[in-house]
Amino acid sequence: MNLAIVHTRAQLGVSAPPVRVEVHLAGGLPSFNIVGLPDSAVRESRDRVRAAIANSGFSPPSRRITVSLAPADLPKDGGRFDLPIALGILVASRQLKTDALEQHEFLGELSLAGEVQGVSGCLPAILHARDAGRCLVLPRANAPEAGLVSNTDCRLADDLAGVCAALAGRAELDLPVRIQARGATDMPDLEDVRGQARARRALEIAAAGGHNLLMIGPPGTGKTLLASRLPGILPMLDEPEALETAAIGSVCGKPLEPERWRERPFRAPHHTASGVALVGGGTRPRPGEISLAHNGVLFLDELPEFDRKVLEVLREPLESGRIVISRAALQAEYPARFQLIAAMNPCPCGYAGDESGRCRCSPDQIHRYRSKVSGPLLDRIDLHVEVPRQKFGRFPAGEASTDVRERVAASRTVQHRRGALNARLDVAGVRDHCRLDAAGEQLLETACERLNLSARAHQRILKVARTIADLEDAEKITNTHLGEAIGYRQLDREQRDAA
Repeated sequence: MNLAIVHTRAQLGVSAPPVRVEVHLAGGLPSFNIVGLPDSAVRESRDRVRAAIANSGFSPPSRRITVSLAPADLPKDGGRFDLPIALGILVASRQLKTDALEQHEFLGELSLAGEVQGVSGCLPAILHARDAGRCLVLPRANAPEAGLVSNTDCRLADDLAGVCAALAGRAELDLPVRIQARGATDMPDLEDVRGQARARRALEIAAAGGHNLLMIGPPGTGKTLLASRLPGILPMLDEPEALETAAIGSVCGKPLEPERWRERPFRAPHHTASGVALVGGGTRPRPGEISLAHNGVLFLDELPEFDRKVLEVLREPLESGRIVISRAALQAEYPARFQLIAAMNPCPCGYAGDESGRCRCSPDQIHRYRSKVSGPLLDRIDLHVEVPRQKFGRFPAGEASTDVRERVAASRTVQHRRGALNARLDVAGVRDHCRLDAAGEQLLETACERLNLSARAHQRILKVARTIADLEDAEKITNTHLGEAIGYRQLDREQRDAA
């Protein structure tokens, strides 16, 4: 029979849809055709595969070769199909005799010498192959990604000849080494921040409940310093979360740091970043900064310096936790459940409201500066805190990140028992877990009227109050908790009026 079928996987977003590589050899003039929506890199595999077969001790068949990548309506890109195409040709030409193709999937690009080279987006293929119950043969260069996944059957390939020997039963392919994550030991410590007690408190609340945070203050008051310490007080990712985050990095070709793979990502794009850089895109959709920050922190410094249209694209992902990128040829969806931390100055010169009185900005200049950030975006940020300039003097040593992390972890444990972090509670969750007594209801209603807050802000105040109560291990939300939560929206009215 001059037909062979080999299983592999394509890449679409952070998923890996199955692909059947069907190879048929027929009589006629020698030719090599690939069908099934291949891109340029896939079409060029004809020359790589021929050379690899010849340099691996086999004979490229001088026949009419047709390779079909099914399903035909799924776009195929990259060099990941080289290895399965070569194996299909060898089986169809009866140079390789094996009955194991149905139980295996293959992934890898071939060099002209027949070596199997690494490919991007390998981790989603590993996860899907595990769910399908097949053994995945992948390049040795992708061994760290295979070592992240438990209960999976993977084998590491060095070259085409070695894979053929293993399929014929003459050799064994190596297993990947399981990677064990270690605790974070060299992350920036919150102990470095002296003073700024209110901002430190807001940062702890944000970490405990997964809330978004905006810090406003003059230059050099510690806003960036505080933001960079947030990952150090967040608990490490559990395995499902870490695999989601690592899969996005794999799709982008980001080098994996095996010992740090369960640390939460911290992304800080420059304010000149475009909308595509922030949310993802391109002819072949790629994830952007918000997806690379999935399960971690997205820090936007100098918030008003970002293009307003760029900032507006954050509104939907902040609510839904995902981003859908649509193009004419295909549609890709990426997770984007990030925690937004933003920092900005109060005016163009940065010193509005400072005790020194050095600000010379006119009210119109301040209004135009603050209006660069829209009201709907500000409404989605739970905590607004002022970070004022402090007078020089001796401040007591700040509390270490390890101590704060313990309280944050304890609070998150309580929230997970309810089903979700407080920042992600839906309307039913707020109704069930953020109940107020009559006095609390009156306090919140009065605050919303005086500050002209929206219904969304009303819900977010309740979520922040629930987090404050959880940090104190309190079952009910008291007026003290609610009052502190309302205090973190005091700057909201002025900002929204400017916007």
